[in-house]
Amino acid sequence: MKPTVFILDVDGVLTTGQFYYTEQGKVMKVFGPDDNDALGLLRPFLDVRFVTGDKRGFEISRKRVEDDMGYPIDLVSTVKRIDWIRERYELQSVAFMGDGIFDHYVMREVGYSIAPANACTSAKRFASHVTQQSGGDRAVAEACIHLMEKFFEPFDLG
Repeated sequence: MKPTVFILDVDGVLTTGQFYYTEQGKVMKVFGPDDNDALGLLRPFLDVRFVTGDKRGFEISRKRVEDDMGYPIDLVSTVKRIDWIRERYELQSVAFMGDGIFDHYVMREVGYSIAPANACTSAKRFASHVTQQSGGDRAVAEACIHLMEKFFEPFDLG
């Protein structure tokens, strides 16, 4: 079954997973290049949305994902993520990209799953595909090209 939605975790997938703190708290995350452009390739074929469990860094993620990139983002606990997805989508129609220690619970249930190269062992073990790139370093762009080739129309890399 072709996916109809691509749900991506933010931290460790769209970002390096690193948080920068000062005495005032979390102030910065590192987002990688090319990911937003590559997500545009999927727009004609899939709904794209993001989830994060990072309450303290939510405004940073929202600024990048929603304001700058134009995609919806939801604050969803990592341990409740599969229930959140199940309430909104048919599981077999979901492509999911995650990297964390709880993401394998989602990966085991959805139609297709992707982990970045630097994901935890359990995420990589249950992923349908593991990228060569790491989170925050074009892993999402690589995943988009992979999804295009596998389910839609291959992207001409020239």
